[in-house]
Amino acid sequence: MRQLKARLRNAIHSLALVGGIGLITVFSAYALFGRGGIIWAVALVAILALFGPAFAPEAIMKMFKARPLEKGRATELVQIVQELTQRAGLRAAPQIFVIPSPALNAFAIGSRSHAVIGVTEGILRRLELRELAGVLAHEISHVRNNDIWVMSLADVLSRLTRFMSIFAIILFFLSLPGAFFASQPVPWLAIGLLYFAPLLSSLLQLALSRSREYEADLGAATLTGDPAALASALNKLERYQGNMWEDMFMPNRRIPAPSVLRTHPETASRVERLLQLKGQISTPALPISNPSAHVAGYGTMPPWPRFHWTGFWF
Repeated sequence: MRQLKARLRNAIHSLALVGGIGLITVFSAYALFGRGGIIWAVALVAILALFGPAFAPEAIMKMFKARPLEKGRATELVQIVQELTQRAGLRAAPQIFVIPSPALNAFAIGSRSHAVIGVTEGILRRLELRELAGVLAHEISHVRNNDIWVMSLADVLSRLTRFMSIFAIILFFLSLPGAFFASQPVPWLAIGLLYFAPLLSSLLQLALSRSREYEADLGAATLTGDPAALASALNKLERYQGNMWEDMFMPNRRIPAPSVLRTHPETASRVERLLQLKGQISTPALPISNPSAHVAGYGTMPPWPRFHWTGFWF
């Protein structure tokens, strides 16, 4: 019952946030173009959401020089993904791609019917198989919940709002001579709304991202039957993701970002929620023969940053 209430709360929260982003877009279109602008904005968003360019997940993985996990290797890891897929009710299991990077990261792209999960060599080497199962369950939960589509829709709305804001500011500066010399009225309220609309939309988008992360954590705990596994993985990621050396040599150097500016909730909050689920999940734990084993050696570890069109990265 508690899990059902949490899912319902997260669903309502996400719907409210997406609706809020949409309302900001609608108000911006109305302030800029009048009632006709609302129709054009809704039509444009619908076209982009339904018929926008969709890139094959495998093509995106190639951008990161990722390679699919070969058949016959990491057999137990493949079996874990298959079991999680069945528990999630997905038709096809996401294919695993290994990214040759020492960074600790995992992410899912694609749709419910065709998704892939990218994992870095760094996360394979750092996490135990039980912890890795929790991370994979988190990503499969994103796929099951259509989070990729939801966040893409929110991104389209935010980008459209930002475009209208820039357009409005340009029109404002072009109309300044008329306002000064011809005493033309200046719609200050509309200009103020359009100026701050992208900021409000971005804050709602960040809140939506945090909401979907909480839901994916709950889904992962339900799929694995082991919420402590994902909690342990999150603690390790927090420790090794650039924090360990800074804490050792430069304590208190990092200033945490305000919660409203985070794309993910604070790790401590996520871990606390997960640990509260212990003993409350009826799903049997995944059958892992050696939970403390590490899955490594399926990708390369570059000794120095490589150049990519997005910049230098590991």
